[in-house]
Amino acid sequence: MIVQYDPALLKKVKNLDVKIRNSFFEKIKIFEKNHQDAVLNNHTLKREYRGYRSINITNDYRAIYEEIKVDDDTIAYFILLGTHDQLYS
Repeated sequence: MIVQYDPALLKKVKNLDVKIRNSFFEKIKIFEKNHQDAVLNNHTLKREYRGYRSINITNDYRAIYEEIKVDDDTIAYFILLGTHDQLYS
């Protein structure tokens, strides 16, 4: 799976605490190797995020992405990052 990022998400990542930023990139590396790795808790979302998926970055931080099919490839386009409360409240 090809990983791409929304520019606004990358800007947010740069402004995060270094521990969270490092965790984000560690989880993305795991995602690139196996997007269904249990440590990611990769799952579909409902309601306003219907059609999107989420992975765990830390105990509280989540990254939301959309799977986009382009020819024979699948792109994981990461659009949002935040705490559980920031994203789902």
